Amino acid sequence: MRKNPVNSKLAGPKTPSSLGSPGGCLHPENAGNSAHSDELSDPIRSHLHPQTDSGVRRAFLDGNFARQYVASQPKEYEIWDTVLIGFGMRIQPNGRSCWFVRKRHRGSNRRVTLGRCCDVDALAARREARRILLDVALDGLPRQEKVSASPVFIDFADEFWRDYARHWKPSTQHRNRSAINGQILPYFAEFRLSEISRTDIVRWRDACAHVAEARFNRAVPVLASMLKYAEQLGLRPKGKNPCRGIPRFKRKLLERYLSPVEYVRLVRRLDEVAEQSPLEVAAVRLLIFTGARLNEICALQWDWVQPPRLVLPDSKTGAKVIVLNRQASEVLAQIPLRSGTSYVFPRSRGEGFLDLNNWWRKFRRTCALPDVRLHDLRHSFASVAVREGLPLATIGGLLGHALPETTARYAHLADQTIADAAARVASHLAAALGIEP
Repeated sequence: MRKNPVNSKLAGPKTPSSLGSPGGCLHPENAGNSAHSDELSDPIRSHLHPQTDSGVRRAFLDGNFARQYVASQPKEYEIWDTVLIGFGMRIQPNGRSCWFVRKRHRGSNRRVTLGRCCDVDALAARREARRILLDVALDGLPRQEKVSASPVFIDFADEFWRDYARHWKPSTQHRNRSAINGQILPYFAEFRLSEISRTDIVRWRDACAHVAEARFNRAVPVLASMLKYAEQLGLRPKGKNPCRGIPRFKRKLLERYLSPVEYVRLVRRLDEVAEQSPLEVAAVRLLIFTGARLNEICALQWDWVQPPRLVLPDSKTGAKVIVLNRQASEVLAQIPLRSGTSYVFPRSRGEGFLDLNNWWRKFRRTCALPDVRLHDLRHSFASVAVREGLPLATIGGLLGHALPETTARYAHLADQTIADAAARVASHLAAALGIEP
């Protein structure tokens, strides 16, 4: 039996239409049925595959089929191609027909119209349908490759540090390195960079609740910067930073101020250990008399000491000048200059400057101040200035605040000073008026 000339050109397995039916047509539903001639009177039924239980109609769709074997029905219907899955023809009740292709893209079905059958050749429509289906199939490949090639977070962290951290100040580098090593990597080290989601951030936050809330608050902006950099490198989709909008833990500001009695106890104990720890004691005294930040004193270099001031080329708020009072100048004058280092307070071993925190944690217990941090010496300096009636703007200048809002946190300390002043005025008035206090 002679092969169908149309199907003989197609690659792939033979279709039922290649077994002797007219070009572009398929076997009738029941080839051996005596009613074959009756079925041929219905062009749709006689040239389609037998309908499945779902009522899907199939045929090899070519120009002959479109011209000869399509009839309108009361409702719109579709005929699917038997060779190219997804390619079909839609017939409307008015008799108009068009080619279309159904594609499944990123989880949803979509039908693309290729043109009316009277305007677009069947072969051209088939080629366009094959191209669309091929594009859809290939579209997923880069995504799959991207996910599988996504680096592990711990490897990306090294790249981030090399490329990004060099733009930070040394103090910021130290603080953020602690956040990465102490908080971020222990949780996210083995995650694929592209797979970190908002759910993962929330779970990390929950794990830090009541345990490391302050450390989480410091670490989450660092992680946000890391994921933003990953977006810039194309390792994560843009605008999908899972850290955005994650609430930080509400933390009560720790405000510890030394009382006059505690100041006396602290200074007395410093005198007792001055011979054993001269640099540590000198550093604490400078913190007391200047109200400077811890790193501004511990990282101080001799080139920055220009009496009667300290000229810092950089600090938390940029370049800064600290005015030295008489007591602070006397402390600096007693510190010996050590060869081989530019630091005023160098480490006893190795390079770098003094780590005062470790020494302070042990020392503060010996003077009954177990809850006092070194930063509280700065708060206490500000509280004394407020009690002395200095304007907040002046206090902000002494502390090196860049914003007046930062100094405003000490405003409430003036309430007691005002209350005491009001009480003194009232006492004088009462005495003048002969009223018993």
